[in-house]
Amino acid sequence: MAKSSEAQHPQKVFGWAAKDTENGDEDVSIKILYCGVCHSDLHSCRNEWGNAHYPLVPGHEIVGTVTKIGSNVKKFKVGDRVGVGVMVGSCKSCEYCKQDLENYCPKHILTYNSIDNDGTRTYGGYADMIVVDQNFVVHFPDGLPSDAGAPLLCAGITVYSPMKYYGMTEPGKHLGIVGLGGLGHVAVRIAKAFGLKVTVISSSPRKESEAINRLGADAFLVSNDAGKMKGAIGTMDFIIDTVSAVHALAPLLSLLKANGKLITLGLPNKPLELPIFPLVLGRKLVGGSDIGGMKETQEMLDFCAKHNITADVEVIRMDEINTAMDRLANLMSSTGL
Repeated sequence: MAKSSEAQHPQKVFGWAAKDTENGDEDVSIKILYCGVCHSDLHSCRNEWGNAHYPLVPGHEIVGTVTKIGSNVKKFKVGDRVGVGVMVGSCKSCEYCKQDLENYCPKHILTYNSIDNDGTRTYGGYADMIVVDQNFVVHFPDGLPSDAGAPLLCAGITVYSPMKYYGMTEPGKHLGIVGLGGLGHVAVRIAKAFGLKVTVISSSPRKESEAINRLGADAFLVSNDAGKMKGAIGTMDFIIDTVSAVHALAPLLSLLKANGKLITLGLPNKPLELPIFPLVLGRKLVGGSDIGGMKETQEMLDFCAKHNITADVEVIRMDEINTAMDRLANLMSSTGL
């Protein structure tokens, strides 16, 4: 017989929910200071991916301070400022875990809406504390602000990992970034730190000033301007597509040079149409990427701290979260690329 939520989690804390405060030998207890609001949280809360289990506690961009550690914890001490991202566990023994790619482990455990090793459900950062295996906690670097740094634990690693894996780190190469939302604006900053030429591709002309004057992009391309799109055909080495809405890939593929790579990071709730002719005739590649392993996540945070890269944030109180979710949904429904 399945245990009730109350039987699974007897400890009461302030928040939508939280994990048991009793530490295992490898556990780190964290007082949550900030938690980012990710588009994935909205998808999950509204069961748009069809896998939500309620009560569901979102939040996987967590920054806080260590309040307690298990007997085997050597990486952290009480008082350390730390972060917790999208996952809180894996098998630790498969080929992916051994390569520091825990995010691709078939048994990886998500920070919320997942089943933990003890059989209980995981709950995320929309709470005042969380308990996490030390191997899935990262040090938050000095100089990186907790509030504006928190979204890097999802958005930051989501764009950093494909840049590293697909070779988008060679100065002077031309990268197109589709969408200037949570992922897109962080991608611009990281790409510029790598020395890339960056063109932001968006359906919203009003974002041009933000892209170029504030974020430092080199150019701006309006995706529904046929003339401008035609003029940019065959000019880009890479494209990172951050859009979560259903949209056409053919116009983006046309912007790539031969051997170019289109990497999709958004998660539309319906399949996208993929034309094959441009891939074959231009030896182009369409790929994807899903966050990064724990080693790479720490590397990304250190990189961002070194280059003063943060996310643009609006800090809200926890009791404003439903309004924030509605605003996010309205924003996503009113914008395309």
